[in-house]
Amino acid sequence: MNILYLVHRIPFPPNKGDKIRSFNILKHLSRKHRIYLGTVLDHASDAAHVAELQKYCCEVYCVPPASKLGLLRSLVTQKPLTVSHFYDRSLQHYVDRTLEENGIDVVLCICSGMAEYVFRTPVVKENRMNGLKLVMDYIDLDSDKWSQFAEYASFPLRHVYRLENRRLSHYEGEVNRVFHQSIFVSQHELDTVESLTSNVVNGTVVSNGVDVDYFKPKERLPANENPVVLFTGVMDYFANVDAVEWFCERILDKVRAEVPETQFYIVGMRPTRKVRNLAQLAGVHVTGYVDDIRAYYRMADVAVAPLRIAQGVQNKVLEAMSTRNAIVATSKATNGIVCRDHQDLLLADDADAFSQHVIALLQDDEQRWQMGGRAVQTIREHYNWENNLARLDTLLQ
Repeated sequence: MNILYLVHRIPFPPNKGDKIRSFNILKHLSRKHRIYLGTVLDHASDAAHVAELQKYCCEVYCVPPASKLGLLRSLVTQKPLTVSHFYDRSLQHYVDRTLEENGIDVVLCICSGMAEYVFRTPVVKENRMNGLKLVMDYIDLDSDKWSQFAEYASFPLRHVYRLENRRLSHYEGEVNRVFHQSIFVSQHELDTVESLTSNVVNGTVVSNGVDVDYFKPKERLPANENPVVLFTGVMDYFANVDAVEWFCERILDKVRAEVPETQFYIVGMRPTRKVRNLAQLAGVHVTGYVDDIRAYYRMADVAVAPLRIAQGVQNKVLEAMSTRNAIVATSKATNGIVCRDHQDLLLADDADAFSQHVIALLQDDEQRWQMGGRAVQTIREHYNWENNLARLDTLLQ
């Protein structure tokens, strides 16, 4: 088949949640289909990755990141910020031309904001689809994410986030009415949508996976003299910033009171000033970008996911499980993940319980090792990319 693949962020390198998913879908589909990729660069420097993507596509068309002026305009219109952020006129022209000239069988969009290119293209507006199939992969349910952001933001951002939640909820409803298939990353996401809307058209779950050859289980080594607690993530993302601030302010001192030499590593690119300032606290290390995150998974005694805001599937949790780490996480961080409390990991939603779980694991090497082993088995059973993406193959036929 000929597939027009519209992705809201360039799907390479696969170094953050949505890009991990979009790249693995691209790689999978390219084995049997002709892929026409239209995408938006995160940063101008991302243009250097086009050559890698051309290995999987017959065409790659990239546009630069959106200007802040476009976002400001959306505040006085009825369009969601998400739509304005990812919309570009030249990419629209590419979509229109590709649909007219290349016999496209399927349009697969990653992120609801990319539906705008479908809504505006003449082939759809003039009802000249001739069997063209429209498929939306929501990845994260963005409207609900903005609602969660509003809970923890201060004025005026709280107002902006609530407005985005309302606008995007309405927009996602329109997407669901127009597109033939709606894909969600977990049953939890699908259930959330069904609780918010009266009808989900052909909603299907296509789960994430883990590259288990890359994220191999670590070997058993003597415990660190200075125990290491690890958090990974892109560190200019609001939910990740909130998570490490909460951990440092409410949990870390309790842990260090019982295990005094505990070191907390925050590993991930683009740390904000707030995150960098956390390195002034005793035992806190902020690395910024690292070449190979696996070294930190191997080094860690305990991985943590103290997310109070979360949507979709947290790849940081899947990767920590795959590398045989003992994990303490909030329930929101594990929504949509197949895992068992006190078997594959430990769950806690308040600071006291979270700190006690971290302390217990730091003090019990055998419990960490056994829990990590069960987590690896769960990953191998439920998070194989090829097995999970086989459902996508069925949808596209």
